[in-house]
Amino acid sequence: MAEFVMPALGADMRAGTLLEWQKHPGDTVERGDIIAVVHTDKADVEVETFTTGVLEKLLVEPGAKVPVGTPLAVIREEGRAEAAEHVPGVAPKRLLISPSARQLAAELGVDLATIGGSGPTGRIQRKDVEQAAQRRKAGPPPSPPTPRPAPVAEDRQTAMRRAIAAAMVRSKREIPHFYLSTTIDMSSAVRWLSEENLKRDVPDRLLHGVLLVKAVARALREFPELNATWQEEQVVPSEAVHVGVAVWLRGGGLVAPAIHDADTLSVDDLMRALRDLTSRARAGTLRSSELSDPTITVTSFGERGVESLFGVIFPPQVAIVGFGKMIERPWISEGQILPCPLVTATVSADHRVTDGHRAGLFLASIDRLLQEPEEL
Repeated sequence: MAEFVMPALGADMRAGTLLEWQKHPGDTVERGDIIAVVHTDKADVEVETFTTGVLEKLLVEPGAKVPVGTPLAVIREEGRAEAAEHVPGVAPKRLLISPSARQLAAELGVDLATIGGSGPTGRIQRKDVEQAAQRRKAGPPPSPPTPRPAPVAEDRQTAMRRAIAAAMVRSKREIPHFYLSTTIDMSSAVRWLSEENLKRDVPDRLLHGVLLVKAVARALREFPELNATWQEEQVVPSEAVHVGVAVWLRGGGLVAPAIHDADTLSVDDLMRALRDLTSRARAGTLRSSELSDPTITVTSFGERGVESLFGVIFPPQVAIVGFGKMIERPWISEGQILPCPLVTATVSADHRVTDGHRAGLFLASIDRLLQEPEEL
């Protein structure tokens, strides 16, 4: 048997609220399937399973807030047919109801919890809903649920700010940051992008940001100590390069979900992944692995007019790379002063795992890769 537990979806996440189950007892699940939706201070997250088998038992009711690591369900692993072990917790009862009856109940405002089903195995049918509605006809109709607009948004925003603040305080308190920057000539990259985009339909065109992310991912192959996390007083390098991309949310705040294996993706696949990740982050439909897996973060303030930024590291990561806006300025190239598009790249790194020499070479590697964009 395997336990499906409340995941840690951030460095300072201590608990989460189970919003809903996507699977039910008896359902077959495969690794990567979404089983539940969990609410955190930053987002509503679709939580995947890393086990293939049969969902044996649900242990937590929707609406319950439980600590990270709490068992939420039990999965009988593939190929194992032993009886379920006893696991403490209360399994929620699955409501048996036909889709048309559920829709009718919503239209009539009938509380399904008060209805007994007359169908097979107690299944609630349309006639059961209609009878329940007739029985309470004499009473006043139930008032529709009152929407909770601005105050809820403000409460959630406050919770997100609190979560971000906690992570940043921990970062600045525990991580000995150091900061480096360099200016990168983007002439080759801009020229290549212009030529490439002329061949493409508008929806398939590339943004220069995709080249920045790809260059960072490729450079990390040479500097594995920056593609790592700090755990139990030691650096733990990651074999895979999962680049977290900072996404600014429309209501304020940010999340930094991962693009998995970013170093192996083509620029076209990476562009699609960036668009998809940004869209789902703002819609609140991120997956748990996207929030828990980043091995480094890339952030950019270019669209906000900022020329350079020095980020605060997201623990347990050990580095964050920042890019400012692209500015055309005089630049000496091959003995000539030319107007060139320039970008300031920065790295904030953990001095426990690297030093200025290595981090400087890392920035130089990003610069070198961007001079040959066709190779990315």
